[in-house]
Amino acid sequence: MGRRTAWWRMAVVGIVLGAVAGAPGSPGFAASASPSTSPPASPSTLASPSTSASPSSSATTSSYAFAEDAPSVTGAADTADADILEPGTTYRSSLPSDGKVYYRLQLDGTSTVYVAATAVPPTDAAVTPTEGVRVSVQDADGRSCSAADTASIGAGRSPRPLTVWGARQLSPSRSLCQGAGTYYVVVERVLRTESSPGDWDLELAPVLEPRLRKAGSTSAPETWDSATPSPPAGAAVRVRGGGGFDSATALEQGVWRDDVRPGQTLFYEVPVDWGQQVYATADLSSSSDGGTGGGFVPGGVNLALYNPVRGLVDATSISYNGSQKSGALAALPPVGYDNRYAVSDRVNGMRFAGAYYLVVHLAARVGEEFGDGPFGLVLRVRVTGEATVGPAYAGQSVPSGIFQVGLLGRGSGAAAGQADSSDGDGGGGGGDAGMKLVAVGGIGAGTVVLVVLGVWVGVGRRRAAGV
Repeated sequence: MGRRTAWWRMAVVGIVLGAVAGAPGSPGFAASASPSTSPPASPSTLASPSTSASPSSSATTSSYAFAEDAPSVTGAADTADADILEPGTTYRSSLPSDGKVYYRLQLDGTSTVYVAATAVPPTDAAVTPTEGVRVSVQDADGRSCSAADTASIGAGRSPRPLTVWGARQLSPSRSLCQGAGTYYVVVERVLRTESSPGDWDLELAPVLEPRLRKAGSTSAPETWDSATPSPPAGAAVRVRGGGGFDSATALEQGVWRDDVRPGQTLFYEVPVDWGQQVYATADLSSSSDGGTGGGFVPGGVNLALYNPVRGLVDATSISYNGSQKSGALAALPPVGYDNRYAVSDRVNGMRFAGAYYLVVHLAARVGEEFGDGPFGLVLRVRVTGEATVGPAYAGQSVPSGIFQVGLLGRGSGAAAGQADSSDGDGGGGGGDAGMKLVAVGGIGAGTVVLVVLGVWVGVGRRRAAGV
């Protein structure tokens, strides 16, 4: 009997320890800082190189790391043969030198759908500044559901991933593209005059955003804090950037140090919650000769910010002459659902919470002028503002959780990190929301422990009484 009692007590202890280990804030609690499938960011994991097997990590000069296990689809020359794209699945395809390619969407009449297309030229392709890629979403009658989005190579004349986005957006102010039915994603190369012939690789990422439970405002916020915050200071933490959107390295607010080689593009993701603002700068180190050779590369460094559905929010281009250079994103509004009604791309792109992507490209011509590097890269990321409750959606996004930050859709990932605590804002409400989550989980785990202990004591008393 004693052995049975000891065994039973050991089982109860195991249950208690399991409950505590499963509590938020305990070592056994897995809470991601962003809705991606990558491991959650923390100072310990961020300080070490990524374990991703991506061929485009900082250790190589591959052009782009496509999503693993992405199914292949063929872009059709006409709508009759178009392959279907399902929201929530990332696809791999190719984009020919000439002509349009078509993909099919089968949509309901209650959701907004976004499709991002990332076109990747070969690393040795000859490209011109004006050529690029364009995407649009059209209905069954060939009418565009929104203005076509175009991205071009730019002054750096360096082959790099170009990402554009199209949408079928439900809006009470629009009459086109509002019903259920068949729609088409149309992708094409533009202004290709002197570039190399041949296909470009293509990645397609459709996302579904459900409607709101209750209709709200249909106008953008009139005012917001447009002051440029000071970038974080302090010692930089070593990281290794990812080679694509799917393998982007998770960052929190702070100062981060990486290396980049000419022709390389690095991807990072920053969780930004509803009501929060994000700001970033990129500093490129001087070359080993300090720029004494007189070389100059227009658009040598490109820093861009993309939203959770990979729509471009803002970008800046920095010319490079061998001396250290710095570039910064413009001040951006707090994340808000109503931002989508603004005319400016910098405002309407900040329309949902989730993982925002910082993308840095170093032009291949920098290597011709200043050597293969690597060149030191420092990213300074600031997230400000109190995280607020997001809009009440009537259904689930696809993929699930893409417009959330943290386990419960609150800002547990935008903590102060490496921020300079003297600035007073400490990174906004992200850390506070995370602490609230830990507190709630701690209370829940404590309740479980008390209940189990109560049962244990009760059973012991019944056994002592001979019941």
